[in-house]
Amino acid sequence: MVKMNRSASADWSGGLRDGKGSISTERGALSAYPYGFAARFEGQKGTNPEELLGAAHAGCFTMALSLILGEAKLTASEMNTSAKVTLEQVEGGFAITAVHLTLKAKIPGTDQKTFEELANKAKAGCPVSKALKTNITLDAALVS
Repeated sequence: MVKMNRSASADWSGGLRDGKGSISTERGALSAYPYGFAARFEGQKGTNPEELLGAAHAGCFTMALSLILGEAKLTASEMNTSAKVTLEQVEGGFAITAVHLTLKAKIPGTDQKTFEELANKAKAGCPVSKALKTNITLDAALVS
């Protein structure tokens, strides 16, 4: 059985609105990359947890679909996935209430119905989907 541990870290100084933070990943994809209130709520430069979660989910889902396609003897010539993560104020604070995945793919030898079935299987089975306790939706379209 395979067990992997991956690490990331966040540093922060100051208050919520005036503070500044940075995020780093173990393998260096992010190294002291800035994040903060303004990047999260005011559209300023930097990143935020929801954006990072969306990137992780889009990547995980797309890799899971690649595996499932291979099991069905199919290979994508191209897949593009975006993830829209919704953060809302709810009773007791803020919560991620939804993730919407949008996938466009070129997969020779399949049809829309089969493609949607395989994509939904990947959506349900990808490890990031399993970790999230929120509504996850998907629009999947074959493109030529």
